Amino acid sequence: MTSPTDKSGTKTTAAPSNFLRHVIENDLAQGAYSGRKWGGSPGNAAHHAQGMADPAKVRMRFPPEPNGYLHIGHAKSIWLNFELAKEYGGVSHLRFDDTNPEKEDQEYVDSIRDAVKWLGYETYLADRPSAPGTLQPHEYFASDYFDFMYEAAEYLIGAGLAYVDEQTAEEVRANRGDFNTPGTDSPFRTRTPEENLARFRAMRDGQVADGAAILRAKIDMASTNINMRDPALYRVRRAHHHNTGDKWCIYPMYTYAHPIEDALEQITHSICTLEFEDQRPFYDWLLDRLAEGGLIASPHPRQYEFARLNVTHVLTSKRKLRQLVEEKYVDGWDDPRMPTIAGLRRRGYTPEALRLFCERSGTTKSGGWIDYASLEAALRDTLDPVAPRAMAVLDPVKLVITNWGELMGGDDALDNCSAPVHPHHPEMGQREFKLGREVWIERTDYEEVQPKGFFRLFPGNKVRLKYGHVIECTGGTKDADGKLVEVQATLVPDTKSGTPGADAIKVKGNITWVAAADAVQAEVRLYERLFAEAHPGSGELLEELNKNSLEVCSAFVEPTLAKAKPGVGIQFERHGYFVLDAKASAAAGKPVFNRAAGMRDSWGK
Repeated sequence: MTSPTDKSGTKTTAAPSNFLRHVIENDLAQGAYSGRKWGGSPGNAAHHAQGMADPAKVRMRFPPEPNGYLHIGHAKSIWLNFELAKEYGGVSHLRFDDTNPEKEDQEYVDSIRDAVKWLGYETYLADRPSAPGTLQPHEYFASDYFDFMYEAAEYLIGAGLAYVDEQTAEEVRANRGDFNTPGTDSPFRTRTPEENLARFRAMRDGQVADGAAILRAKIDMASTNINMRDPALYRVRRAHHHNTGDKWCIYPMYTYAHPIEDALEQITHSICTLEFEDQRPFYDWLLDRLAEGGLIASPHPRQYEFARLNVTHVLTSKRKLRQLVEEKYVDGWDDPRMPTIAGLRRRGYTPEALRLFCERSGTTKSGGWIDYASLEAALRDTLDPVAPRAMAVLDPVKLVITNWGELMGGDDALDNCSAPVHPHHPEMGQREFKLGREVWIERTDYEEVQPKGFFRLFPGNKVRLKYGHVIECTGGTKDADGKLVEVQATLVPDTKSGTPGADAIKVKGNITWVAAADAVQAEVRLYERLFAEAHPGSGELLEELNKNSLEVCSAFVEPTLAKAKPGVGIQFERHGYFVLDAKASAAAGKPVFNRAAGMRDSWGK
């Protein structure tokens, strides 16, 4: 997002408008949250009466549940919350909605924190005051507020707004009704507040078995919105929590905890995806009731929904992604084929590319699908201006220059060649490599008989070894199975690139190569889309997988790549954009490069 004004108030390029900007700008114009206070600590019931006027105009949050790794859909939510906060002089929080201890783990907490930081949004450390959307450290846990949530539940019980239901799960489900049938009141709905409070405390004290009782809001079992038919607030779960240990054996439901978290953190605009739209009435009902009881400040946060990010050939169900990990169809959550932020990062995507993709995808209230090619295009558009270049041969066959020794002073002689690190940035310097009698070329660069439009190597044709000399192909050798094992050529004298004779002979073909003398042996992994289906998830998961999502090449790369650094995108000339995979390289004992994207979209072909 581009801010419409800079720090001095000077007009800059206007950011694309969307309904969320309209909401925020209208609230700011009306001073909807100008009287908010910020002080004390979130979760303290007296918190809202303390503090000074909040210097931040808006407060937003990104609230993932730590039950898996973040995926590309989360990247859109991260970008949206933090960039809007930055644009409107506010702050954004990272908040872990850790209300479901059976599925949550510290590993996921760490991975989420790392993903948010990698995308450019610091929340945990105070050493980056200029980080977008962050004026101070902003990281919270739902579990930080468990005491307050419990007190709020007791308030609702005392006010006759909640009751303990001891129906079985099957009875609760059956009595809830459906879209055509109103629900049926629980036989426990008429308990007195005193009775409900006693049973709720029994739940808290471990005197009620798991699943034997829940705390429900008392709203309207005949509501046309099923989410308002006395939704569950607490359940009994004897589960160890990564943050609170074994202190609690009851845990709040997400729909109950989430609005309380927003209120305690003084969130102004609670942005979520469209599947939560039907939950908004309960969000408002709960905060209205707590405000009436003086437990939270008014005006309370408001929820706004936008269409989630749907990308073709990408699945974002954490449950199904976990299945792929646990059943070892992929190499962990950070497998470069996975749509997780960790996987995209390992594959070679950059924070700049993901932020650009999020911006280009737009922010609307209507759904739709973004073509996967747009994701790759964002990567190419951000890497092309900055990525260093290198030559690599992914399907190597040896080319022998038969007159090399005669012209160059011996078969072992080597010629020094150079090329720009980046063709448009001379300040990035030159890269150096050798040319000798034997070089590796791509197997597809030779044809015994010239196909139409083919201008590379075939007997009698001249081509340039890029950054080197012109050669004339004299033939090729195949084994008994017809497989090409060697190509022969002769050197055309005085045609080296950069010398006065370089243009003496005009050629149509220009091929990349790596000299056998200084080539670095490497493994190159060519990744494709994990799913063959454009809209995966509707059928049998494993049948939708793309069986050709990974091709492994035994390659040769130019010597400069021996010093390649992880996380730095490199353009392999002709082949696309690659990155060194530090994890795989350590395991393989040699450089391993992952293809992030080709030079152009070739999926349809």
